Amino acid sequence: MSSPPPNSIAPSSSAADPQPPIAPELPLPKTYRISILIRLTLVLLYGALTLPLPFLTQVNGAANDPSISPSISPSTLWVGLAIGLVLLWGALSEQVELTTEGIRVTYPVWFRWLIRKGWFLPWSDIQALKPKTTGQGGLVYYFLSRSGEGYLLPMRVAGFSRLVKQVQGQTGLDMRDVRPLAQPWMYIALLGCALLLLLCDVWVIATLHQA
Repeated sequence: MSSPPPNSIAPSSSAADPQPPIAPELPLPKTYRISILIRLTLVLLYGALTLPLPFLTQVNGAANDPSISPSISPSTLWVGLAIGLVLLWGALSEQVELTTEGIRVTYPVWFRWLIRKGWFLPWSDIQALKPKTTGQGGLVYYFLSRSGEGYLLPMRVAGFSRLVKQVQGQTGLDMRDVRPLAQPWMYIALLGCALLLLLCDVWVIATLHQA
């Protein structure tokens, strides 16, 4: 068993708060990406919720209705939906890189320039892991740096349990109770709902064209 790095914060070894077992050393560097199930589900859900809008606008003549201000043409909606899809894909292209120096969350270059830059946190700067309840009743975790800043632990990556073991092995933090934010069956159920919505969209669009 290897010991935590000298500069990492090790938990107390008292009887009341026993030291957690240190995870075995796993090869670094290692890159984790958001699960393909999550990416597929969210992209299909986005399409299912937005696909009918341009067709409804075109059929109802909303673009030429003077009572609607400002008017939105179907072509404008298509452009907006395409931009939204690109931004969604950029967010879902998040990568978590573990190296011997620390943990880095990064995005494609164009997404970092437009929306979110990502972050890097050295192992030696991680002081604690703080849980926080979300508005939906879930539990997320933040790395606390020595300066008091919080960095959200990515919880939707494929191989999350392996990531947790590697982080615990590098920092000595007790992460035995850390679980993914959502279980796979939840996304499978959501994927099924998205597919049903898409089928409804196809039926609605076909009906509108026949009218």
